Amino acid sequence: MVAATRIKEHWREQQLFNSRILLTVFMLLGLAALVIIRLVQLQVLKYEYYSAASSGNQIRAEPIPPIRGLILDRNGKVLAENKPSYQLEITPERVPDMQDTLNRLVAARILAAEDLGELRELLRSRRSFETLVIAEHLDDEELAAFAVRRPHFPGLEVRARLGRSYPWGEAAAHVLGYVGSLSAEDKRQFDPVEYAGTTHVGKSAAERSFEPALHGTSGHEDVVVNAHGRKMQVLKRVRPLPGKDVILSIDLDAQLAASNALAGRRGAVVAIDPDTGEVLALTSTPGYDPNAISAGLSRRAYLALQEDLDRPLFNRALRGQYPPGSTIKPIVGLAGLHFDVISPQKRMYCGGAYSLPGSSHRYRDWKPEGHGSVSLYEGIEQSCDVYFYSLARDLGIERMGGFMREFGLGASTGIDLEGEQSGVVPSPAWKKKAFRRAAGHVWFPGETVIAGIGQGYMLATPLQLAHATATIATRGKRFKPTLLRGTRDPATGTIEYQAPKPLPAVDDQDAQHWDAIIEGMHGVMQGPRGTARAVGSRAAFPIAGKSGTAQVFSVAQGQKYKASEVDERRRDHALFVAFAPLDAPRIAVAVVIENGESGSKAAAPIALDVINAYLKPAPAT
Repeated sequence: MVAATRIKEHWREQQLFNSRILLTVFMLLGLAALVIIRLVQLQVLKYEYYSAASSGNQIRAEPIPPIRGLILDRNGKVLAENKPSYQLEITPERVPDMQDTLNRLVAARILAAEDLGELRELLRSRRSFETLVIAEHLDDEELAAFAVRRPHFPGLEVRARLGRSYPWGEAAAHVLGYVGSLSAEDKRQFDPVEYAGTTHVGKSAAERSFEPALHGTSGHEDVVVNAHGRKMQVLKRVRPLPGKDVILSIDLDAQLAASNALAGRRGAVVAIDPDTGEVLALTSTPGYDPNAISAGLSRRAYLALQEDLDRPLFNRALRGQYPPGSTIKPIVGLAGLHFDVISPQKRMYCGGAYSLPGSSHRYRDWKPEGHGSVSLYEGIEQSCDVYFYSLARDLGIERMGGFMREFGLGASTGIDLEGEQSGVVPSPAWKKKAFRRAAGHVWFPGETVIAGIGQGYMLATPLQLAHATATIATRGKRFKPTLLRGTRDPATGTIEYQAPKPLPAVDDQDAQHWDAIIEGMHGVMQGPRGTARAVGSRAAFPIAGKSGTAQVFSVAQGQKYKASEVDERRRDHALFVAFAPLDAPRIAVAVVIENGESGSKAAAPIALDVINAYLKPAPAT
């Protein structure tokens, strides 16, 4: 008989089942513990961190740019202001057919075909609900062209905003500068928080130099946005503070007089108040229209300005460096008195040319027959070259150059505008450094001779010449040239003026020396044989001045050129410096006319126009 076989072991199965249940329970408990730990970490330990992050995703701070301050002249006349201008904005999500819309805008001459590529890139980089400006500063014709087609352009709107306006156009372009779109370089230079939302900044001249005051303080508003970044609600608004109004030292009447007198010429005029260093006029021609540049010139139009042979973007008043010619003869004469090389009564003979001892080379006088026996007064009055050739040799380049530097020549004046050039007052050390790689770095006596009449290596800017002339007018007192007169709070009207900044005075306190030089300069304008007596006779008050002519190219010894036979751009530069009134000077002026040929004929009348505009003499009866 066969024994029965047990097919199932219930006890073992139950034991296996129980162990599996136990393992599952432990696993579930472990997972639950991990979840609880993570919840504690998120909800308790890092609650503040994630709460702030969550709020940041819901609330966004949007910047509000401030209104730019005005620029005024010394009498409160507006030089730069903000005016409403119209711009065309597009919201992509509301445009059914973007390509067709852009093509029709080009056909309506609201957009330029060459700008479409860049515009499409901008559209692709923005969210569909964000508004984008596609055309700025729309004129009446463009506004009308869009208005009649408005129903056919869904998603497009014309809105007004404040844009920079320059009422006087080219007349004040080089002193005011212009504003332009914020560039990558600008973003690196300015505070990104303060300039968030700002689209335009000062690019040159006063607009750039006084940007911190003009810009103001940005505001912001806190807005609730959804997950896609769309604005849903405004929670808080902090208003921006407008920029301060900048008051320049410029006198608009003198500025316009300089601009009008220079019209059609290449040149510069700078006028300074001798007692404060305040710049009364600063003009460079040809100029440019700052309104056009601020509105946004096309690349082609801007390149045309840059490549123009007459260089309208070049500020000749600050950056133009010219041989000063005879305008520095009063300073050379004063150096001769200061170092006891001459006296006011000492006379020299001028036979029409000068030669160094032992040399046959003749340094010609502008008057071929010569001036005869001349004193210091006559040397300045008649601008006798031979007198100053001899005086320069007796002084030597070191003493003469050092004395010129006391008047601010050969160094930047420190004016509160960017881009000023320093000019050159040469010396043996300067030449050795400048020509260190050339064989001809040795200083020659003849170079001292021609430096005495402002030729050779001598270079000065119109600003430096005006500054030096102002120093003569004050008999050695010097002030740093400045354009900023003060700032005005637009909210309260409170004006904060800037005090004059004195510079070291010229080291000559002998009143008789100054009397002799100023008397000679008065003779230039109103003396019987003065080189500018034709202009001086029209002045309504005593005036002092000095004409100058600077060679553009060298002429062989014994030869002269006729202006009619030489290209206009190779003719001599014309220069003139003056100050008035004689006894109590209130204005000093320097004028440079490129290729103007004669300082007394081309430049002196302009100086008188500027002086008259500022002093406003009573009309003759």
